[in-house]
Amino acid sequence: MDWNPAYTWLVIALLLSLAELTSGAMLLLALGIAAALTAAVTALGLSLPWQLLSMGIFAGVLVPLGVMVIRPRFSPKGVAYGTTGTGVEKGNHYKTLVRDFDNATGIKVNGDFYRLRVVESGDTNLPPGTRVIFKRFEGTTALVTLTPPDNASPQDAISPRKEP
Repeated sequence: MDWNPAYTWLVIALLLSLAELTSGAMLLLALGIAAALTAAVTALGLSLPWQLLSMGIFAGVLVPLGVMVIRPRFSPKGVAYGTTGTGVEKGNHYKTLVRDFDNATGIKVNGDFYRLRVVESGDTNLPPGTRVIFKRFEGTTALVTLTPPDNASPQDAISPRKEP
């Protein structure tokens, strides 16, 4: 069995598809599928310039399709990955938690625990279940303000909500 360029494209497709397991962005998988389709075109006997052109066309179609259409179907609803710390959480209501191993008080933002500090008083220890409003991050510390008692609702424990 002789080696031909189609096998090279198949190896590239396999490596890109395996590399996708480390990223989860669907970008490498789309490129892997484009390389596999290029291998099919190469098997027809096209020259290298035509192979590269077909890879570019396949990638140009599949990358946006994979990133904008397919990737959102694999993400849980209501979770904006990659946005923590950009300010989108500002004004959300949270309930405080106490971490088991070090008794640190904090809040969970997008599933991650962040220590907190009250902006007005500088307190870092609050009772569990205290309702707070997120203001901003300072390093890895969440700066919060206490929620007025008349503004609290039972929904705070389930999902964050925007400040009115």
